Amino acid sequence: MNETLRVTGGLRSSTWYETATRWTQLTLVEDDPQTYDLDFWLRIFDETESNATCLSAGGYVAYYPSKIPLQHVSRSIGDADPFGDLVAGARARNMHVVARVDPHAVHADVAAAHPEWISVTAEGELRKHWSFPDAYITCAWGDYNRGFMSEVIREVAANYDIDAVFANRWSGHGVCYCAHCSATFKAESGYDLPRQKDPHDKVWQAWLNWSRRVLTDLVAHWNGVVASERPHGRFIPNIGNSSMLEFDLDEIEKYCPILFVDHQGRTGVVPIWSAGRDGKRMRGAMGDRPIGLITSTSVEEKWRWKDSVQSPEEIRMWMTDGLAHGLRPWFTKFNAKVPDSRWVKPIAESFQLHARLEPELGPLHPTAEIAMLDPSTTLRSWDSDDRESAEAHEFGLYHALVEARLPFELHADLDVADAKLDRYKLIAVANASFLSEAQCDSLTRYVERGGSLVTSFETSLYDEWGVPRADFGLSKLFGASVAGPTTAHAKNTYVQLTSDHPLTAGFGDATRIMGGTRQIPVRLHEGAGSEIPFRFIPAFPDLPMEEIYPREPATAPAAIVRTFKGGGRLVYFPWNLGETFWEVLNLDHSTLIGNAVRWALGARSRVDVSGPGVLDIATREGKGRLAVQLVNLTNPMMMKGPIREIIPVGKQVVSVALPAGVTGAAVRLLVSGVSPMVSVGGGRIDIEVPQIVTNEVVLIDFAR
Repeated sequence: MNETLRVTGGLRSSTWYETATRWTQLTLVEDDPQTYDLDFWLRIFDETESNATCLSAGGYVAYYPSKIPLQHVSRSIGDADPFGDLVAGARARNMHVVARVDPHAVHADVAAAHPEWISVTAEGELRKHWSFPDAYITCAWGDYNRGFMSEVIREVAANYDIDAVFANRWSGHGVCYCAHCSATFKAESGYDLPRQKDPHDKVWQAWLNWSRRVLTDLVAHWNGVVASERPHGRFIPNIGNSSMLEFDLDEIEKYCPILFVDHQGRTGVVPIWSAGRDGKRMRGAMGDRPIGLITSTSVEEKWRWKDSVQSPEEIRMWMTDGLAHGLRPWFTKFNAKVPDSRWVKPIAESFQLHARLEPELGPLHPTAEIAMLDPSTTLRSWDSDDRESAEAHEFGLYHALVEARLPFELHADLDVADAKLDRYKLIAVANASFLSEAQCDSLTRYVERGGSLVTSFETSLYDEWGVPRADFGLSKLFGASVAGPTTAHAKNTYVQLTSDHPLTAGFGDATRIMGGTRQIPVRLHEGAGSEIPFRFIPAFPDLPMEEIYPREPATAPAAIVRTFKGGGRLVYFPWNLGETFWEVLNLDHSTLIGNAVRWALGARSRVDVSGPGVLDIATREGKGRLAVQLVNLTNPMMMKGPIREIIPVGKQVVSVALPAGVTGAAVRLLVSGVSPMVSVGGGRIDIEVPQIVTNEVVLIDFAR
């Protein structure tokens, strides 16, 4: 156990969050107070080496003897104080403590007493809870949160030894049509509340901006409430895995020195690398502040088996990928009673691994030559329930970069200052369709200064409000203009290989490969010096079978390649390459994306990993050190269904470019402890990793 962190971790100080690195969350249920085993949970704190905890306090149900009228206290509490007992047990272990509140619903008696606190449907009815019809959904933008919940937060902070309050499901569930929201929104925007969730609709955009402002103000207000009782205390919003899209990032940065991404596990075909993506995404929006990954012990599917237990291998891999990309481990158990304890061992082992690696990796910072631009300006215009479908372009590009074994970060397009972009040699943009003039200018300057850009489809075709432009905002950079409307989804499309270029490598004897399902006709600018390694084959039928053949030669550009005087390179695909790859997962599209990024990078990647299998690669560095973490994703369940067994992969060779003036290095494998074979030559150091089970960390200390 890391006793130093526990004892000298800034307890009750303004920087307490710096050493809150392993989190146990216990979410109590109504009948827990008289039936749960306190000693069991205190043992869990010890076994997981947790140095922080999040514990249910109040809101929908209070687990302490609240004196606030209409604050529902657990019917089974009797004369007990389970929240207080758990806080005392954690503090006795020198742990940081956060109180959880849940404001999203109230009981029927509260709704009857204060109907103005309840969310209203578009039909004008009080919104009953979708799962528990005896409860009602609250309005997030009005006096319930601002008034009643502020008093709950104040009571908890005043009476218990906590460091922060964490709110779950606090930011609303779609548009609320109550009198308060209707009047306030109308007064600010001049519009009635929106009836459609169209990202191109000005009323919808106005509502998003209004909601963003109100919720951001609420974060600031609740911070003030906590701090008034606990000067070192903070309010921490639960933000899902949306990279803070619902809030004003500049304001959130002032109040939230630590944040958590609530992505408790996989559903459907969500890949294992999604855990690490959450870390990159949050870091790309909020910088290097600490971020935790909330992981559940239960199966995460729409059918909500919250009392179930996920397979141990799935738990390990989900947490491991998050850890590799800088996320602090946090597990949550719903219901303090434990009818199935199979989650304990994988959680404890994952936490113990983090405790072992933390002294080595903690001082290092994530780094990469490549950044994938997170199109936040576009995605924040979508309703949160619809956003995943809009992200298909990004999912495809992300997966292709993982397959290409190219270490990369995510960077939010909300901050494209020159200094921020210049940290990277290459920016990859799947489909940032909404971009402002300032954002377009920043990307153009980046390439003119020598950076490289790989992008596709409708990038920059709309301004930041979703208003269509007559031409690309990046037209000058592309060396091309829009020549017609974007085609509708089409079947049986192809692109022709038309020149000998690095982008066309790896396709064997093929003279054409699959195209996308949507494309943009473009007209090349004269004198732009563009190369066209691929051209669209004009569409032709997919039935009857006798009609499946091209009628016309390939002429329209399907890939535009440019090199600039400053050394920057550009690749633009005027079709939905990332989206199509994500849907179909065709090898040729993965190869094409990898080719484009490697060519645009202009040199061999600083970190190059060869060997069998699929690996998610993360790099960190600092003070003459470089850590390369290799997460083994090689598994038939990588993208569907929980992983049932870990399948080790064989020898990997990690090749790293030596810094200028460095002639050698000391190398350790932190997970296995094996002494690797190392060779130096040609300005690089090659390290043989004999085998990877779940993950391995190659730690390199450069010698001069």
